[in-house]
Amino acid sequence: MGIEEELFVVAAESLAATPFPREELDGVRLKQELFAAVVELNTGVCGSTADAVDELAGLRQEAKGRAERAGLLLAAAGTWPTAVSEQQPITRDEGYRRFVEYAGSSARRQYCSGLHVHVGMASPEACMDALEAVLPWLPLVLALSANSPYVDRRETGLASARAEILALLPRSGAPPVFGSYADWEAYAERLLSLGLADAYTRIWWDIRPHPRFGTLEVRMPDQPTRLEATAAIGALVHALVVTAERGPPADRGAYAENRWAALRFGREARLIHPDGDRLATVTELLDELGARLGAEVVDPVRGLDRAGEQLELGRKQGLEALCRRLVELT
Repeated sequence: MGIEEELFVVAAESLAATPFPREELDGVRLKQELFAAVVELNTGVCGSTADAVDELAGLRQEAKGRAERAGLLLAAAGTWPTAVSEQQPITRDEGYRRFVEYAGSSARRQYCSGLHVHVGMASPEACMDALEAVLPWLPLVLALSANSPYVDRRETGLASARAEILALLPRSGAPPVFGSYADWEAYAERLLSLGLADAYTRIWWDIRPHPRFGTLEVRMPDQPTRLEATAAIGALVHALVVTAERGPPADRGAYAENRWAALRFGREARLIHPDGDRLATVTELLDELGARLGAEVVDPVRGLDRAGEQLELGRKQGLEALCRRLVELT
């Protein structure tokens, strides 16, 4: 497996979003993103979630040191509370710039950060089977990871504004139902041949095949602030994927309903159970997963409510204090 984190870069004094120095990026472990004031951290191929998190700890420290040399700080969250998204500078990468020209304001509103978990797949068809099996559980992952209640200096009323913002993009949310990996491959190749995308990574679904890495990539979670939360969410996603069993295609209607409920209510969401016959709370779904995946996987995510913590501090002490706290916790 492998994990990607996306961290905001801010000025040390003002906490305003500020571009990460390009000369401090190595293009492999520390990479540029769509916005210049975001740095992406990428692990190598790891044998376990614990190994990946150990590597991320080192990457956070490395990126922090490089940022500090330029008078900058790093902060991990799903959105940066005081940033005005459409005012943030786009990176100089030509592929990203063409995308912004194509997508317009939908692209410029994407100043948000997510956690991406890659899990190695034995075969292309195993990848598609796992995608369908895991998809119904991803709204629960979003509810647990929700960490973006603020956008453009205001409360949004959403636990994960990031998930709503991502839905503005073409090819977002749940992937269509594909009969086989070959069908997915033909879809991706058609996008490229028509000039609608310059790479299959311009498909922004919540979960997608990543053939260059040989993985199934889960892109649903908001970026956690604490590394411990990254570890907990990464372990849950990994366990969901590796225990997936082939079944019928997931219900896209129920998925869309659950995705909205999760981004709106976070931990308080009531979700359509994956079997489709009842509503369930986050706690009830975790209890069910605990019996299947083990307490060691499920218990670490039970107390996560970062959106609630952000709101509590923001309302009591203001957004500047909240931003300082996010930097400290990162």
